[in-house]
Amino acid sequence: MSERLALLGDEAVALGALHGGISAAYGYPGTPSTEILQYLINNFKKTDGAPVARWCSNEKTAMEAAMGVSFAGRRAIVTMKHVGLNVAADPFINSALLKIKGGLVIAVADDPGMHSSQNEQDSRFYADFALVPCLEPRSQQEAYDMAREAFEVSERFNVPVVLRLVTRLAHARAAVVPKQGKNQNKLSKTQEKNSWMLLPAFARKNYNALLDKQNVLAEWSYQHPANKMNSAKSDLAIITSGLGGNYYEENLNDFIELRKKQGKSIPSHLHIGAYPLPEKKIRKLCDEAEEIIIIEEGQPFIAKKIFGLTGAELKPVIRAGELDPDNVRKILGLPSRKTIKSKIDADRLPPRPPVLCQGCPHTDSYNTINKAVAFLDSRPGHPDVGINSDIGCYSLGATPPLSAIETIICMGACVGMAKGASDAGLKYSLAVIGDSTFIHSGITPLIDAVEADVPMTLIILDNSSVAMTGCQPTIVPSDKLKSLILGCGVKPERLLELEARPNLVEDNAAKLKIEIEHKGLSVVVFKRECLEAIRKNKK
Repeated sequence: MSERLALLGDEAVALGALHGGISAAYGYPGTPSTEILQYLINNFKKTDGAPVARWCSNEKTAMEAAMGVSFAGRRAIVTMKHVGLNVAADPFINSALLKIKGGLVIAVADDPGMHSSQNEQDSRFYADFALVPCLEPRSQQEAYDMAREAFEVSERFNVPVVLRLVTRLAHARAAVVPKQGKNQNKLSKTQEKNSWMLLPAFARKNYNALLDKQNVLAEWSYQHPANKMNSAKSDLAIITSGLGGNYYEENLNDFIELRKKQGKSIPSHLHIGAYPLPEKKIRKLCDEAEEIIIIEEGQPFIAKKIFGLTGAELKPVIRAGELDPDNVRKILGLPSRKTIKSKIDADRLPPRPPVLCQGCPHTDSYNTINKAVAFLDSRPGHPDVGINSDIGCYSLGATPPLSAIETIICMGACVGMAKGASDAGLKYSLAVIGDSTFIHSGITPLIDAVEADVPMTLIILDNSSVAMTGCQPTIVPSDKLKSLILGCGVKPERLLELEARPNLVEDNAAKLKIEIEHKGLSVVVFKRECLEAIRKNKK
């Protein structure tokens, strides 16, 4: 298969997993990882024996489904963004203590610069914490190759493997040369006694076995071709990872010229693409160096480790935002290049935050909420009113002209926060959540609120779609949402369904006011399909 394909980094991972012989792929949509599973869903042939590719309720359920595939002896990939790994952390960390049979790969896309995320978490720390291998591609071709390789590594060492991407790689397109695909593993359920049983007596043995693997994993990392080293003796050692290697090499000729003018030698260089860190290479590289520059995107994972290994002086690294060729020049002490970007005073540009689409049903829902709160002789931000929300399209209700919500933390948090604020004595406590986010992580805090019958109002904005990540369908369709809510124990007389339309704002606000004033739990569902989803489904 010598055909060259123009693929996003996400798509390259998907194709690499497919050609790696997976039997199943699971995930929850989250930018910048969404296109991995979407590509598989779009391209899998729906025939008997074909791989399964499905969205799940959340990242935890996706991880657990993939573990079941591995238990059955077949290969599976799980896809998520970096904060999704927090949700999947319980099964992920524990999976390292199992004797993985079918290859198990966790493809995680980090989001430096927080383009669509609430933090800059670095998933390499999770892999290190779990004591499992991590592969970090620097190109779309490597993303394809490493996705295939990750399954082999997983089965070789009987551990899960993390494949770490970042936004620019995930969403940039380049040529990829695929290879001949592999067949799926034969169904062969794990037979080794207690290898998947994490009762304390067995878990202790499994943890010791994982510790015993660390030297073997370190040797694998040392030999890995992605950990390339030019060990020319120099007073300066450069260590790069991921896209940092590309940006360094883009500036290398200018940097060498600068060093020559300064009467200094060409720096030694180590690029790291496979973890655990190749410690022997790092020690060899740094033996002669007086200074080390580390160029890595994300948090200073390598920098902190190397300081512990060598105690050498480290040049300051970029802690926030993305790397690019220009800020890498600054790290290297090179003069800035004259570009259009350098001529723009970004601080003087007016902010242009994203807004809800024209005609979005959430606009009508938020106008209803604002009017209902006004009926209470209060307003959003009033000391008697707390309006909590979550991550999704409806997060855009925080900005003018709506300015309708006050908190955005993580998926599902608004429900528990509304309960806690009510417990603290807040007079009117509201939670605003999307239908997919409610299914993802809002159900369990709702059950807490039901048990306490706390005076709060949960408002579910049901647009029948995971809209912000590309209009994926929700796991529970709109016509079954009512039954799910009632099944959590909500009283039927306290469940109100309203149609989100401009001409109904006044009437809906009067009805919502009654629920807000109720001295117990009430749930209000605003229903109208996402316009973008309607357009997409018509194609």
